[in-house]
Amino acid sequence: MNASVFQINKKPDTIGEVGLPKISVEKADITIMGINGDFNRYRKKKKNNDPNMALVILSTDIIKQLNLEGWPVKPGDLGENLTLTDINYSDLEPEQKYVIGSVRIKISFICDPCSNLKVLPYVGEARKAEFINTLMKRRGWYAKVLKTGQIVKGDSVIPI
Repeated sequence: MNASVFQINKKPDTIGEVGLPKISVEKADITIMGINGDFNRYRKKKKNNDPNMALVILSTDIIKQLNLEGWPVKPGDLGENLTLTDINYSDLEPEQKYVIGSVRIKISFICDPCSNLKVLPYVGEARKAEFINTLMKRRGWYAKVLKTGQIVKGDSVIPI
């Protein structure tokens, strides 16, 4: 099977809300800064809109692993913009380039778990530390947008 986009996720800047979970959309316009209409507070406030952090990518194999470990994670819960299927998370690494729809990206670096994960109903404050430890090296990868365009759910993910 070929890797593809399982789900596209975004969430606008909404007063009084954190950016989790992100909401599924069928397609997205991708700019140098990421998904048009998506807001990443950490990237904006702490990282000065670093273009190497334009997108967050996660694969369904990690979600399945977390589910088997008792965490009912769903696509978008961890803040990823693109949930990919039929690709092994362990095969992703910095500097890899992909074409997705009309967009080109380059994997930048791995994401660290964020403190806002406590807003997920199955985590809460009491289990936050446990969940953060569970997500180490499994929260996703940041990617830089090399060529802007549009991504549609189901688009192929092609290494270049």
